Amino acid sequence: MSDPILEIDHLTHSYGDRQALKGISLTVNRGEIFGFLGPNGSGKTTLFRILSTLIPPQSGAVRYRFPDSPPLELPKDQNRIRRHIGVVFQSPSLDKQLTAEENLRHHAHLYGLRGPDLTTRIRDLLARVNLADRARERVGGFSGGMRRRVELAKGMLTRPQLLLLDEPSTGLDPVARIELWRYLKDVQQNDGVTVLLTTHLMDEAHKCSRLAIVDSGLIATSDTPEALKDRIGGDVITLSTPKPAELRTAIRDRFNLEAQHVDESDQTLRIERPRGHEFIPQLIEAFPGMIDSVSVGKPTLEDVFIHTTGHRFLDQQEPPPGAKKAAPH
Repeated sequence: MSDPILEIDHLTHSYGDRQALKGISLTVNRGEIFGFLGPNGSGKTTLFRILSTLIPPQSGAVRYRFPDSPPLELPKDQNRIRRHIGVVFQSPSLDKQLTAEENLRHHAHLYGLRGPDLTTRIRDLLARVNLADRARERVGGFSGGMRRRVELAKGMLTRPQLLLLDEPSTGLDPVARIELWRYLKDVQQNDGVTVLLTTHLMDEAHKCSRLAIVDSGLIATSDTPEALKDRIGGDVITLSTPKPAELRTAIRDRFNLEAQHVDESDQTLRIERPRGHEFIPQLIEAFPGMIDSVSVGKPTLEDVFIHTTGHRFLDQQEPPPGAKKAAPH
C-alpha cells in the first residue's frame, strides 16, 4: 500500500524555447530510496532544483505530505517545506576555512538552532559519518569523500523527513562511495528518512528501492531495478557487424525477429530473446561472414534504458543555471 511523501503532477519547465521538463508525473513513497536515473541534460538537474525549492515550478503541481502537517505545495508553501527537507548539492557548499564543526554550526544558525541541543546534534552527526576525531579540523584539508560526509551531516542537521541529493557520488573514489551508501541506508532504515537522489551511474541506481528513468524531460519508465530488468524478458544478444542495416533486414526476414540498431554511427545490433545462448549458433550459421563478434548477457539497467528510450545513454545539453526562463504557461 503506497504512502506518498511526494507527488509530482504534470510538471513542466522551460528555458527559453527549450523544454527541460515535459509534463512529469510521479509519486515517491515514504521510507524508500528513490533515484532519478538519466544522462546529463535529461532534465534531472532542473527537477532537483524544483524539488529542493531553488526554482519555482512553471506549471503542474508538486505536493509534499509530511506527518503532522497538511499537504504542502510549491511554490506557496516553500518556506514550510524547507523545514522538512535536507539538501546535498552536487557542488560542494562548505566553507573550506571553517572546521567541520563550524560548518555545521553556522548552517544550523540559519534554521534558528542553538544551544546545548545543537552541540549534541553536531557531535552525534559527525560521529555517524566517522568524522568525530576531525571535527575541529578545517575542511579545506579534507579529501573529497570526507567533505561529502560533512555535506551529508549538514543535510541531516535539521532532522529532515526527506533528504535530496544531486549526483551524490560525483568525484568520489570506490571506498567513499561505499561509505556514502552505508550512510544512506542507515538514515533510511534507522531514522525513517526518505531519500531522493539524481544519478547517471548505473551501479548507484541499482542500489535504489525504486527508479525513474529520465530522458529528454520525460519519465520513460519507473519501477524497482529488478522489475525494470525483468521487463526485457530474456537475454540481450549484441552483434558486431560491418553491415548492420543489411543484417537487421536479414534477421527480420529469416527469424521474424526485430534487431535493434541503437546508434546509426555504431556497427552493432541488439536482440532481446529468452535463452539467448541457444539462439547464437543459429545466427552464426544463418549469416556466415556477416557477424564479426557476438556476446550474450543478462539485462542491465543500460539495456533497460535502451529498450525504453530506443537510444544509448548519451549526455544531452542541460540549460545552465542562469538560463533565461520562459514565462509560466
